Amino acid sequence: MSRPIWLVVPAAGQGRRMGGDRPKQYLPLAGRPIMAHTLERLHQALPNARLALCLDDGDAWFEPAWVAFTCWQRVTGGAERMDSVLGALRAVPADDDDIVLVHDVARPCVSPDDVRALARAADSDDGALLAMPVADTMKRATPGGACARTESRAGLWHALTPQGFRYGLLRRALERAAAGGLAVTDEASAVEALGRHPRLVGGRRDNLKVTHPDDLALAGAILTAQNASL
Repeated sequence: MSRPIWLVVPAAGQGRRMGGDRPKQYLPLAGRPIMAHTLERLHQALPNARLALCLDDGDAWFEPAWVAFTCWQRVTGGAERMDSVLGALRAVPADDDDIVLVHDVARPCVSPDDVRALARAADSDDGALLAMPVADTMKRATPGGACARTESRAGLWHALTPQGFRYGLLRRALERAAAGGLAVTDEASAVEALGRHPRLVGGRRDNLKVTHPDDLALAGAILTAQNASL
C-alpha cells in the first residue's frame, strides 16, 4: 500500500470489569502484559506503520520497550474511547488521505493477516472494519431479564477491530459526533452517522477482546494454538 498508515491504539481505560490490581491492558498473559502482545501483533502486520498510543497521563505501568515501531508517539488518552481516538487524530501530523487503523489494546490475538487485509480495504471512500457474521441464536431480553423474543440473525455481524478509514473522513466523523454529543462505541458508528457505509471484512473468530476475568485463560489458549500453527 502506498499511502501512509497510522495505527491508533486507545489504552487509557481502567478495565474495571476485570477486577484486577491494574488496568486490564497490563494484566499478564502468557508471561507478558496484554498490551505487549497486542503491539507485537500490529508490528508483525505493519512494521512500517506509525503508531499513536493513547495512555492515561498518570499511567505508571507502561514500558516503552514494548513498542517496536520506529515512528511512534504517546498521546494523552481521554475518558472515553472516542475521546482518546479523537485526541490522537488531532495530535498526529497526518494528511486527509492517510489511512488510520484503530485497534483495541485488549485484542492481543488479532491475526497479522487480518490486519493487513483490513488495511487494504480501508483505502476506500467509506472505510472498513473487521467483523464476523453472527453464528448464535439471538434473543431480545425484557427489562426484567426474561426472553422476549428471538431476533433474526440474518445480516447481523459482530464488529471487531481494527477499523480503518482515511484520516480526513474519520476525523470529520468523530469531530461531528463529539460536537453533537453522540455516544459512539466504535469508529464505524461515527462514520455511519455521516451516512457512509463502511465495508465489512470477514475476520477470524479468535480475535478475542479480553473483557472479563475468564477471557484471560481463553486468550492464553488462543495464543498457544496460534503459535503452534506457525
